[in-house]
Amino acid sequence: MFALPVVAILLSIFFLFFILYFVPVGLWVSALASGVQISILDLIAMRLRKVPPSIIVNAMITAGKAGIPVEKDFLEAHYLAGGHVSKVVNALISADKANIDLSFKDATAIDLAGRDVLEAVQLSVNPRVIESPPVMAVAKDGIQLIAKARVTVRANIKQLVGGAGEETILARVGEGIVSSIGSADSHKQVLENPDSISKTVLGKGLDAGTAFEILSIDIADVDVGKNIGAELQIDQANADKNVAQARAEERRAMAIAEEQEMKAKAQEARAKVILAEAEIPMAIAEAFRKGNLGIMDYYKYKNIQADTDMRDSISKGGKK
Repeated sequence: MFALPVVAILLSIFFLFFILYFVPVGLWVSALASGVQISILDLIAMRLRKVPPSIIVNAMITAGKAGIPVEKDFLEAHYLAGGHVSKVVNALISADKANIDLSFKDATAIDLAGRDVLEAVQLSVNPRVIESPPVMAVAKDGIQLIAKARVTVRANIKQLVGGAGEETILARVGEGIVSSIGSADSHKQVLENPDSISKTVLGKGLDAGTAFEILSIDIADVDVGKNIGAELQIDQANADKNVAQARAEERRAMAIAEEQEMKAKAQEARAKVILAEAEIPMAIAEAFRKGNLGIMDYYKYKNIQADTDMRDSISKGGKK
């Protein structure tokens, strides 16, 4: 008997929560009190489409109080597309207060492109300073300079969709600094007048095709680095020295080879002389047999040979 009332109470509570979930009466009353025309059926339809009614209604209330008309269907479509409804509405309000031309279509496109549209509007009002990393460049006199720049930019609303980011700005600024320093005849000119770098770089239109507008480029610091020209000359001198040493070594090797070749030829000639001298006794014997050489001629030959040996021994002893 007691079970039926308990079940009825539980069913009533469940039904009440179910009704309050699908029929957000409190949100509907807040919308009517704020002057936003929206029906209960619209709120129920949002629930069925899995769109949080609070996000859409609060965005419409905020926009309505700021005097910016927005359509409920457009807000729902933007939410279903994965956009941030509150950021878009806040961006529209900020742009309207700052007299920036920003339509609802452009704001949703920027948001869906992955950029923070509210931050972009704030950046249009309050420019931001981007510090570049140290940029190294060499002047014509061979002295290396290390420069740091501060780039003041503000968002370009019209270029936020498809425009390049901060990395492109910094890369172009670095390229301009390198080109400006490289065209200077002396590093002293750059140190005396660093504003010439910023004026040259700023005049190149580096913000073309980017999501930012460059307001100013200021050279924060310029330091003197290495003497690249002297280092290159030293490297060239070392290379020339190595080439000369290699050529000298080549000539020395050729001279040694030629000397060894001459020694080999001398040994060959000496061997031929020894062979010729070995044939002398045979020739003398043959002359004796044929009668072309007498005994007296032989003794004269031996005397001449002994005299020659004696002179050789005397000359060798004098050299010692």
